[in-house]
Amino acid sequence: MVRYAAAALAPNPEKTARARGEYLRTHFKNMREVAAALSGLKLSKAYTYLADVQDHKQVIPFRRFNGGVGRASQAKQFKAVQGRWPEKSVKFILRLLKNAESNAEAKNLEQGDLIIKNIVVQQAPKTRRRTYRAHGRINPYQGHPCHIEVQLTAEDVEVERNTEKDVAVSHFSGLNRRQLAQRRIEAARA
Repeated sequence: MVRYAAAALAPNPEKTARARGEYLRTHFKNMREVAAALSGLKLSKAYTYLADVQDHKQVIPFRRFNGGVGRASQAKQFKAVQGRWPEKSVKFILRLLKNAESNAEAKNLEQGDLIIKNIVVQQAPKTRRRTYRAHGRINPYQGHPCHIEVQLTAEDVEVERNTEKDVAVSHFSGLNRRQLAQRRIEAARA
């Protein structure tokens, strides 16, 4: 069985679906930025976002690996300056999301509730080739593939907060732990 990097993050394995791709021939740095942009989104929203990126209507903000990346005005909505539209990385991540979605369907999870809980992108070993240069020289010509893991989780049902307890706590706001303990002891004696 294959080990996932985010196996410990899944509190309820029955409500999570996973997919992974290894040695994918797409740039690690581009894929890392795409994954960072998708992390935490609903699956349906992620699909529309990636479709907009393919049509150059929205941008993937580049925050960490941004050396030499040009500026894009579409990145303003992410409070970033630099951005790109990495088509190959988007194509690979779309395939992986479809695979994870079908795995969720096999587990009978509701498609509308799925959230991208975690995406892990790791570097794979470089593919080594050579390119021939002038004057009989040879330079390395390496690819930078990556491993990707996607974890989808069904959204939990939100429970309303008890307002009675909030009123009791707000009565003692501004007190430290020792003072709260003294009030509790006095209330128990009375």
